[in-house]
Amino acid sequence: MSDFIVSARKYRPATFRSVVGQKHITSTLQNAIERGQLAHAYLFCGPRGVGKTTCARIFAKAINCLAPDGAEACNECESCRSFNEGRSLNIHELDAASNNSVEDIRTLIEQVRIIPQVGRYSVFIIDEVHMLSAAAFNAFLKTLEEPPAHAIFILATTEKHKIIPTILSRCQIYDFNRIRVEDSVEYLKYIASQEGISADEESLNLIAQKADGGMRDALSMFDKAVSFCGTALDYRNVAQTLNVLDYDTYFSVTEMLLAGNYVDVLVAFDSVLSKGFSGQTFMSGMNRHMRDLLMARQPDTLRLIEMTGTLLERYRTQAGACSVEFLFGAISVLTELDGKIRQSSNQRLLVELGLMKIAGLGQKKNDTLTSSGEYPLPELTPRTAAAAVAATPAAQPQPDPATRPGPNPVPAAPQQPATVQPGQASQPASAPIPAPAPQPAAPRPETPAQSAAAPGPAPAPAARPEASKPAPQPVRRPLISGTSLSELLASAGSNPDEEPSEQETAEPEVATIDPECERKLERAREKILNLIRERRPRFVPAFELMRVQGNTISLSVPTSELREEILRSKTGMLMRIAELAGITGAIELEVVVNEEIRAARPIKLEDRVKYMTEKNPLIAELRKALDLEVE
Repeated sequence: MSDFIVSARKYRPATFRSVVGQKHITSTLQNAIERGQLAHAYLFCGPRGVGKTTCARIFAKAINCLAPDGAEACNECESCRSFNEGRSLNIHELDAASNNSVEDIRTLIEQVRIIPQVGRYSVFIIDEVHMLSAAAFNAFLKTLEEPPAHAIFILATTEKHKIIPTILSRCQIYDFNRIRVEDSVEYLKYIASQEGISADEESLNLIAQKADGGMRDALSMFDKAVSFCGTALDYRNVAQTLNVLDYDTYFSVTEMLLAGNYVDVLVAFDSVLSKGFSGQTFMSGMNRHMRDLLMARQPDTLRLIEMTGTLLERYRTQAGACSVEFLFGAISVLTELDGKIRQSSNQRLLVELGLMKIAGLGQKKNDTLTSSGEYPLPELTPRTAAAAVAATPAAQPQPDPATRPGPNPVPAAPQQPATVQPGQASQPASAPIPAPAPQPAAPRPETPAQSAAAPGPAPAPAARPEASKPAPQPVRRPLISGTSLSELLASAGSNPDEEPSEQETAEPEVATIDPECERKLERAREKILNLIRERRPRFVPAFELMRVQGNTISLSVPTSELREEILRSKTGMLMRIAELAGITGAIELEVVVNEEIRAARPIKLEDRVKYMTEKNPLIAELRKALDLEVE
């Protein structure tokens, strides 16, 4: 059995060129070596597994190389060979996690005094330096500030905020970045090619995403995936090995949510739970997926998605099917759930409710797209909306749009028995009356009075005696897709159950008013107040001071917010008030803002007590019974 070396050690960078994702660090160190501008103390800080100790070793090896190639070590001289073989006496590594006392620092100070035998510098690499005790930091200060000319300190830490400011002020600080997914994928491709392993890009993307910017973690996961899958890394097997949800789950669930199909979404969520994943893990992944879809909508934000290749194209395709409103709403719901799920006693139900809310957003989006055509319908009033709903296609021929007289055609009259014109055939009573021979004027449907006249331009319709009117029949006007906006409004504005008026515009309906409205409202004042106390306690002060004039109830409120709240409940309250008071006609509600009401409230203590006593006389008896003082 051959000796296996993990990829994190086997492929550890040995030169500045091979360091992944830290170009700003390596370029600065190379320039410092080439120009001979070396500081006596460096501090490398950043997340785990991004190359801090690796860069420290490469830097220490390069400054001691006897025949350097620019800023890179030659790997041929005695200093480089001794370092590569682990027997160098010039480079010392100290783990501050296990050597964090004052005695350990004193031993280090003694070693600093020894002059190097081979090379120019004695380099001391102190890893996890934030683990040093406060006393050890203080013992280290003087040596760190003024070391011997041959000594260079390189401190490495993942928690820069734990290092005291006096140490930070004595070092050149280098902040290492998280390694981007693109860089991790490229390096994993290189290692796979060196090891003879075939891997699809989605598998490497999944490993890089799971590593969260750490190359050492990515290489460890790569070795684990190779142990499970062999020489061919498959996306689904890699996801199963790393115990993460694959991208297909999020893409399919998003499609269900867009369709508003919450039943299939809940079934998919159940299958996710059956695989051993928690609701919080699924929810966090969905939130990240929605965020990536939002970023994929615009070319400017596409670079904010840490994806490559075919996976990035899948995000762009699905993002095109999602509206910005849907994505914002989904992210808002999922973010709200993230703050509640840790305290929830039923996490599954909480996530299911959130998914149903998002599915509702998708259904709303589909309804909007279905109802909106090339020419959106105008906003109709309640009366015109009722007329539009009641309208059904009629059997009447529509006039040619080319000969239509204008945007407001005269409504067709109810069907009457046709009068036979000279030279015309008899028509059935139910058939529409044909227009006369084409004339310069625009044709319009004829009435019996017009059919009796001589052919020619039709005069204005004459008034008919009331007795000659037949029983009114409902006129049905279809909503035709080719109808213009003005015609649609004209057709929607008529009452389908009324006979069309002789004029182009009908008189508006006059609401009936109960002549006893004011007296009935005054008589039912106490019932109304009891109703408001029960249903809307916030409105009680306003209704206590209500004034009644005719069929109008006038209220005064101190703020515009309260006015808007009352007006939102206006319809329901007026219906209930009318029922309580026995009013058969229409009543109105008028709400005005009067800021003096708020200013009239008692401010002094004595005034407040007096105000409360007037409101409830029992307070005075309670004070006397308990012998309470006003404080």
